[in-house]
Amino acid sequence: MAATSEITTLPAEMRSTLEISRDPEKDPEKINDAEISEKSSVAAGEIQGGAVPQYTEEQYRKLKRKADRYLLPLMWLCYGVQQTDKTSIGTQAIFGLRTDTGLVGQQYSWLTTIFYITYMCFEFPSNIILQRYLMGRTLSCYMLCWGVVVLCVGFAQNFTQLITLRALQGLFECCISPGFILVVGSWYTTREHASRALVFQSANAGFGIIANLILYGIGSVQYSRPDFQAWRYMSYFLGGLTIVTGCLCLLFLGTPSEVRWLSPEEREIANARIMSNNTGHDRTGIKKWKWEQARECLVDPCFWFAGVNAFLSSVPNGGITTFGSIINASAGFTNLQVILLDIPRNVASVVWFVVIGLVTSRWKDLRMYFMIVSVIPPIAGFAMMAALPNDPQYKWARWTGYFITVPCVVALFLAWTLIPSNVAGRTKRTLTSSFTFVGYCVGNMVGSQIFVAKDAPRYIPGTAGCAVCFALELVTIIAWRIVLVMRNRRREKHLREQGITEEERVERGKQLGGQDCTDFQNPYVSGTVFPIFKV
Repeated sequence: MAATSEITTLPAEMRSTLEISRDPEKDPEKINDAEISEKSSVAAGEIQGGAVPQYTEEQYRKLKRKADRYLLPLMWLCYGVQQTDKTSIGTQAIFGLRTDTGLVGQQYSWLTTIFYITYMCFEFPSNIILQRYLMGRTLSCYMLCWGVVVLCVGFAQNFTQLITLRALQGLFECCISPGFILVVGSWYTTREHASRALVFQSANAGFGIIANLILYGIGSVQYSRPDFQAWRYMSYFLGGLTIVTGCLCLLFLGTPSEVRWLSPEEREIANARIMSNNTGHDRTGIKKWKWEQARECLVDPCFWFAGVNAFLSSVPNGGITTFGSIINASAGFTNLQVILLDIPRNVASVVWFVVIGLVTSRWKDLRMYFMIVSVIPPIAGFAMMAALPNDPQYKWARWTGYFITVPCVVALFLAWTLIPSNVAGRTKRTLTSSFTFVGYCVGNMVGSQIFVAKDAPRYIPGTAGCAVCFALELVTIIAWRIVLVMRNRRREKHLREQGITEEERVERGKQLGGQDCTDFQNPYVSGTVFPIFKV
C-alpha cells in the first residue's frame, strides 16, 4: 500500500517507469546482462553487460578534437551553401529573375511557398530514412540532387519551370537541418550540443558574407553588359559549388558508426562518450518504431512548444528572406548596394553566434535566456520598417530596422539544439524533430504570402505581422522555460525522497538510455549535478 501511494504521488513521466518496474521482466534493475548488451550493441563494438567502457579524459578529448576537425568545417560549408541556395532567390529577383521569366502578381511569392510545401511534405519520411539508414550517405545523396536542381534554375524560362525546380529543391533540402542536429547528437555530449550546432548554424551569416561578395562580382558584370543575365550565372555558380560539397560529404560526413576516418577503438570511444547523454548511442532504437513514444509526444507540452516556436520564428524568416532585398531596393538603394549592405548584417550575426557559443560552452542552462534576448530587437526592427515612410531620406533608418532583426534566427537555431539535449527515445526524438520542422516550413510559407504585391513598396501588413510573431514567440519561450524548470525541480525532489545516490542515478540513467527509453520513462536522468532538461 505504501508503494502504491508513493507511485501515485510521482509525476506522470516518472510514474510510468516505476509502474513498469513491478514486472520483473521489465524492471530496469532486473534486466539481465545479455538483454542490455543486445540492446546496446554498436556497429563498431559492444557495450558489454550494460556497463559503459571506461576511457581516460585524454582519450575523450583527443576524439572530440578529431571530430571537430573533420565535421565542423564540413558542416559549416554544407549549411552555408544550403542557406545561400535557398535564399539567393531574393538577390536573383533584383537582378532580373522576375522580368526574364515573366513572373506576375504573387507568382514570385509562390516560388518560396512551394519550396516549403515540399520541404514540409517530405520532412517526416526523410527523417525516417535518416534514422534507418546510413545518415552520412543519405545526406550526401540529397545534397548532390539539390545541387543539380539549383544548377538547373539558371536555365529556367518561365514560371512553370521555376516552380517545378523550387519544389524539387525543397524536397532535397528538407533533411539537412534535422540531419545535422542528429549528427551533433551522435558525436557530442549534451553540454556541447549548443556550441557545436551554433558553429554550423553560424554559416547562415558567415558563408553569406563570402557568397554576397561573389554574387556582387557576378551582378556587377550586368552593369557593363546589359544583356548579361546575372541571376542565371548566380545559379550556375551555386549549383556547381553544391555538387562539389556533396562529394566531400560522401567522403567525410556521418555518425561514429559510419565514417571511415575512425579506427575501431575510436568508434568505441565515441559511442561510450555520448552514453552520458542518457539517450543511448548513434544506433540505439533505429530498427523499431514505438507507438507509445509517439503517443507520449501528444501529452508533452515541450513537443508543442517546439513546433509553435518554430512557426512563430519562421514567419518573419520567410518574409525577410523573400522580400528583404526587394524592400531595401525600393527604399532607394541600388541592386549592388543591397548586396553589400547585407555584409555588415552577416558580420553582426556571426559575432552574436560566437558570443553565444563561447558562453553556452562554459556555463550551462543559458540557451533559453539567449533565445529570449534574441527576439526582442527584431520586434523593434520590424515595427520601424512598418512605421517609417518609403522616402529616400528615411532609407538609412529603414535599413537600421532591417539590421537589428539580425538575432531573429537565434531563437529558432537554439531551439533545435534542445531536441538532442532534452528529448530521449528514438521515435519521440524523430517526431519532435519532424514536428519542429513542419512548424518551420509552415511559418516560412505564411511569411512569404503575407507580403502581398499590392502592399509594395512598404509592405506594412507583412512587416507588422512579423513584429507580432516575435512578440508571441517571446511569450512562448518564457512559458517553455518555466515548464522545463518546474519539471527539473519536481524530478529532483522525488529522487531525493527515494534516497538514490548520485552514482546509482548515473548508472541507471545510462542503462535506460541505452534501451531507448524516453525522457518521461527514464526518471534517473535528472539530478542537481546533471539535469536532463537543459535550458
